[in-house]
Amino acid sequence: MSHLYFDTENNGHKSFELPGAKPHYNPDRPGQVEHIFLDLTLDIANQSYYGNCSIRLLPIRNNIERLTLDAVNLNIQSVQVDEAEQKFEYDGEKLSILLSEPTQIGQRLLIAIAYSVEKPQRGIYFIQPDKHYPHKPTQVWTQGEDEDSRFWFPCFDYPGQLSTSEIRVRVPKPLIAISNGELIDTFEDDNQQIYHWSQQQVHPTYLMTLAVGDFAEIRDAWQGKPVTYYVDKGREADAKRSMGKTPRMIEFLSEKYGYPYPFPKYAQVCVDDFIFGGMENTSTTLLTDRCLLDERASLDNLNTESLVVHELAHQWFGDLIVIKHWSHAWIKEGMASYSEVMWTEHEYGQDDAAYYRLLEARSYLNEDSSRYRRPMVTHVYREAIELYDRHIYEKGSCVYHMIRTELGDELFWTAIHTFVQDHAHQTVETVDLLRAIEKATGRNLTFLFDQYVYRGGHPDFKVAYSWDGDSKLTKVTVTQTQVNGDNKDLFDLKIPIGFGYSQQPSNLITFTVRVNEKEQSFYFPLAEKPDFISFDVGNNYLKTVTLEYPIPELKAQLEFDPNPISRIYAAEALAKKGGLEVTKVLSTALKNDPFWGVRVEVAQKLSEIQLDQAFDGLVIGLHDPSPFVRKAVVSSLSEIKTHPSYKAVKAVVQNGDASYNVEAAACRTIGAIAAAHLEEKPHEEKVIKLLKSVLEERAGWNEVVRSGAISGLAEFKTSETALNLLLEYTKIGVSQPLRLSTIRALGKISVGQTPTNIERILDRLAEIAKETFFLTQVAVVTALGQMETPKAIGILQSLASQTTDGRVRRYAEEEISKVQKNIGPEKTLRQLREEVNQLKQQNQELKSRLENLEAKSK
Repeated sequence: MSHLYFDTENNGHKSFELPGAKPHYNPDRPGQVEHIFLDLTLDIANQSYYGNCSIRLLPIRNNIERLTLDAVNLNIQSVQVDEAEQKFEYDGEKLSILLSEPTQIGQRLLIAIAYSVEKPQRGIYFIQPDKHYPHKPTQVWTQGEDEDSRFWFPCFDYPGQLSTSEIRVRVPKPLIAISNGELIDTFEDDNQQIYHWSQQQVHPTYLMTLAVGDFAEIRDAWQGKPVTYYVDKGREADAKRSMGKTPRMIEFLSEKYGYPYPFPKYAQVCVDDFIFGGMENTSTTLLTDRCLLDERASLDNLNTESLVVHELAHQWFGDLIVIKHWSHAWIKEGMASYSEVMWTEHEYGQDDAAYYRLLEARSYLNEDSSRYRRPMVTHVYREAIELYDRHIYEKGSCVYHMIRTELGDELFWTAIHTFVQDHAHQTVETVDLLRAIEKATGRNLTFLFDQYVYRGGHPDFKVAYSWDGDSKLTKVTVTQTQVNGDNKDLFDLKIPIGFGYSQQPSNLITFTVRVNEKEQSFYFPLAEKPDFISFDVGNNYLKTVTLEYPIPELKAQLEFDPNPISRIYAAEALAKKGGLEVTKVLSTALKNDPFWGVRVEVAQKLSEIQLDQAFDGLVIGLHDPSPFVRKAVVSSLSEIKTHPSYKAVKAVVQNGDASYNVEAAACRTIGAIAAAHLEEKPHEEKVIKLLKSVLEERAGWNEVVRSGAISGLAEFKTSETALNLLLEYTKIGVSQPLRLSTIRALGKISVGQTPTNIERILDRLAEIAKETFFLTQVAVVTALGQMETPKAIGILQSLASQTTDGRVRRYAEEEISKVQKNIGPEKTLRQLREEVNQLKQQNQELKSRLENLEAKSK
């Protein structure tokens, strides 16, 4: 595709395992599912369908008398085995078939289940226009990962069972139906069209899919195989712009993985209201229609390209090679995320790829520090979907890169080829990857997996440097600051340390040292004092680094180090030191660094220095050729709340920018600057008026700019005018991306509002919380998590208990503890006591009224 009481050693990190988490194992297999055939008729107007599910099963044990299938909220009409009616029991979750004749090894069973579904809550989604959204398309699409296929057809719903599949579906004209594999037949029946798809290679139930809509079909090809894009009519140009590199990506990945694209076609279907970014159903990926770029969005939107290559990579890692159990999901998600890095390197160069990896690492590091720390492989959870986090995507990508670093390029790709070829059309676990590496290269990387995969965390390095001119020795001291007293968290890695000179910056003198203690000092003989030091040359290991070097060495590193990530680390260390000299150095780097990623980071660091001169250095970046840098500069100006910064940003809001994202950032920033000047009310009113005009006039691609204006309004935490505007845009009927942004913004604006206005916000959020759409629920939870009132906890609790989505449930529970922290213990206790007293009072009144009524009736 996105807790532990056992885990007592948590070093101050929150536990991944929430109350109710338990070990999960694949069920015992009664036999091998060989084929699944769904024959369905859709009734889209009534959000329902009926039909048959046939499963061919080859038993692997004698005398099984009962088969148990996953089937949630289905109306089971009848069950036959080999055309003979069977008794069955059904409790709304499990379908137990009581076999009239026990199984015999080698004697296949054909199970046929007639069933229907009305208004399904998961698994299959009916999208259609209504009075609030009259322009919404009519579509039906499915989403199986992790365990949602059981909501739309009866099945053995876990990834360890692989079978071929077939879907025949009847839909009203002019809609078309797309599914896995090849289209083997279509025929008309009055005003209905029947599509018959067949998937001849084995795959798990969670990858079976169906997508129905009035789509435009754009045809492309790779080596004679059809490559198709399905989008709403009228968006054909956006489809080509967004997905047109797919054939080149198929070529690239076929070569990288050492295995040609394995399926008969590759289709990408962009659907409305999708609950993920994308889903890699076998040969038929579903994508959110929000990934479709218009011409202006394509200026600075590489997310779409990353999404397209990520889901395509899964056709090998995930679909050709299937994980045996959810606990090993990092194997597929890590490689799909690493394929984004590989494609970035192929298409945009080494520097872009290095920066992409840094952003992935930070995404994981942020989850590790603020949410929880966990091993990447764990089978202890409440629901499998909880595993789909930053640990398996972004950390997984970093682990693949470290494997590549350890083996070197040639051996890494040999190992990947071996892994793919040996396990094609089979299931795998983490140990299979280790074994493939050893088989192909002779290298045993268990030490790396033990440190990064099977336990949580990463090293936090502090690096200090000094030079002894008399003995011509450089001393580098490395401390692992993550280590507590017992040394359990120590990492043992071989890290290259390079020394550079400004005359020949790319010729580093490099020594590789073994870092395996809490604190170590290394001495290196050098002919002359180095200008800069590069710790972990190439920045290949997942870690955090704090550099404690003198300013001259950091300046030289920022200017001359050939690796962009090392330059970024230098900028971070310089910003901590502050002062006028550092401001000048960073300002120069913002102007001169050749790589946009470094300029982005330098802009962010400049704003942290509390000097007027920082503004002068930053403002030059407003004219940077890279939209990413302009956006970073505009966002950074929100830290410098002065009249000049206000004027600079106001010009961007009024005059616009070629990039949607820069305009959005300017709208946010102007709100932040104006809101800080509470004594200047006219300023505030002017900016609210300006942002209101943006809301009225600048609807456009994915509502990026208007969502920026909403974020800007949310900065006015004491303004009722701003709040009233926000409440308007949370109404149903407002375009979805904008409405979701506004719901989230209610949490932010709430913290400075009057008690009456806080009640209005809570009432609105409680009302929206009743909606069932996944993204709406997430937005409500995000908003409530920012609030500072116990009443937010009540809404979060009821949402957690009522939602059908494991991700929403988990997120709501995490936000409850955030709100408790926002309030602080005394305030919480006091307010809870007040609420209890109120309830007692109400209870007393109710009791009294009840007594009265009873007396009267007697």
